[in-house]
Amino acid sequence: MAHLSLYRKYRPATFDKIVRQEHVVRVLTNQIERGEVGHAYLFTGPRGTGKTSVARIFARAVNCEHPVNGSPCGTCAACLALAKNSLDISEIDAASNNGVGEMRDLREKVQYPPVSGRYKVYIIDEVHMLTDSAFNALLKTLEEPPAHAIFILATTEPHKIPATILSRCMRLDFKLIPEEDLEKHLAGILDEMGRPYEREAVAAIARAGAGSDRDMLSIAEMCLAYSEKLTYKGVTSVLGSADFMTNAGLVAAILSGDMPSALGATEEALAAGKSVGVLLKDILGFLNEVSIAKMCRNAEQLLALPREFFDEVRRIAEGADGRTVLRATEIFTKTENELRFSSSPRISLETAIMRAAMPQTDLDADALLLRVAALEKQVAELAAGAPAPAVSAPAAPPVRPAPSAPAERRPVREREELPPLPEPPPEDDLPPWDEPVRPAPVQKKAAPVRETVPAAEAEAVKPAPFPAAAPAPVQTPAASAPDDSPEAVFGLFLRRLRKLPKSGVAYALCRDLAPSREGDVLVLTTDVRTVCDTLNSERHRSVMQEVFAELGVSKFEVRFLSAQRAEEKDGVEQLKKDFSDYPVEVK
Repeated sequence: MAHLSLYRKYRPATFDKIVRQEHVVRVLTNQIERGEVGHAYLFTGPRGTGKTSVARIFARAVNCEHPVNGSPCGTCAACLALAKNSLDISEIDAASNNGVGEMRDLREKVQYPPVSGRYKVYIIDEVHMLTDSAFNALLKTLEEPPAHAIFILATTEPHKIPATILSRCMRLDFKLIPEEDLEKHLAGILDEMGRPYEREAVAAIARAGAGSDRDMLSIAEMCLAYSEKLTYKGVTSVLGSADFMTNAGLVAAILSGDMPSALGATEEALAAGKSVGVLLKDILGFLNEVSIAKMCRNAEQLLALPREFFDEVRRIAEGADGRTVLRATEIFTKTENELRFSSSPRISLETAIMRAAMPQTDLDADALLLRVAALEKQVAELAAGAPAPAVSAPAAPPVRPAPSAPAERRPVREREELPPLPEPPPEDDLPPWDEPVRPAPVQKKAAPVRETVPAAEAEAVKPAPFPAAAPAPVQTPAASAPDDSPEAVFGLFLRRLRKLPKSGVAYALCRDLAPSREGDVLVLTTDVRTVCDTLNSERHRSVMQEVFAELGVSKFEVRFLSAQRAEEKDGVEQLKKDFSDYPVEVK
């Protein structure tokens, strides 16, 4: 007997063996038990999710003499006859039989009654490949078939099927199978085969299957041919993917800005034979795991990684900034789309790694936000370490002696030492909007005017100090805003948001918002479109709403500052900088 592939050998024969398509199975079994079987069905969904297997089981179940819970019994005469090649079940591959002639032939054959069962079942796979003429030839038969005929259409692209066909079928959508279910299914098959395996290896194969049971079993068959025992190292070698710890080191170097380590890890992975596309896919997958570990409380259940692997992902997530992770993901996603058109894939990958690790090289809004965050972090570290040193006054320039003369000399004014700058306030004393207080600028004094002294009176001039000038007043931080002001409310909001474990990205983006009030609505404005769209997404808005509800704020909005208002704001700030000695007020 010829060798059977795993997906053929372990193809399910009853509905209870179908993996994670309970909604489809329940509909079909209920119809069989009630005797309310339809005449046309449309099975849609990704490849390898069980469409053809369910169609075959359903074809045998409707002809079974004694169905068990809607599934074929496998022992009656009809089941035994249908287990072999039967004329009552016809499978048509529409990819190769897509012409109008084949559909006309089907229309003629459908008039003949079944040979041994109650129904003749026609399974048309990849039905979207039919031509328009073929669809038209099938339409009338599909609409009013004989009482003994049942049509099951299967496709991965339902949008290519005409609406006239869709409206005449009962549509059942198959879903991608979760990794956890794929792991259980594969582990059960390996136990039945008596083949040893590592849990990490089974998990890696399930992830590579990407929700497809058939793809997973095909990969597992390759790995079983590689070695007697299914090991994680053997799986990574067969798949051509990088080791988990290699990916972890590469992503950690990218997120921390360690360019030499990132490029070194890339070189190591590519030298081991990993393709650029596979490595890029591994980086995106690891970044996704880092995002989940950073934002989700039940990340361990969602990721379903081995303990040591999850600990490494969580360690990297805790040390990374949310905006950095989001920016890196966007960069590599764009690179993956552009890779198919690149003549030098490796250069494209290394360029993406350098961009992700060096935000200072970009001029977009996200890169600027990261730079500002880095500067704020440095300022906070300096403030927590030691007080700012006093600014030492420059030495007074030497005074050239005037020509000898009896006149008295006017004294040269001594330059007093500037007062030290005020220390930055501690973190707990920050203003409500959580921005560091800048010290008041020290006003520059005008240079003393030197009067011309006649030569005859030069000798009589003797040095006499000018009266000491009063030191420049040091401005103190502004008094705290009232408790009901938008700044105070927003400050309390930021402080509470920062303490939530799920608010890393939201807190980082909210720091740059400007609060104001319009009636009973708290308005938060930003001049960055990306920040506005991200905060208005359902995930981040729900977090913000939760915190605002604790503060008694029921209405708030995050608005994008138009380009005109942003230009006006920049102009006002420039006026304040140019005329620092005069109050500038915008009405």
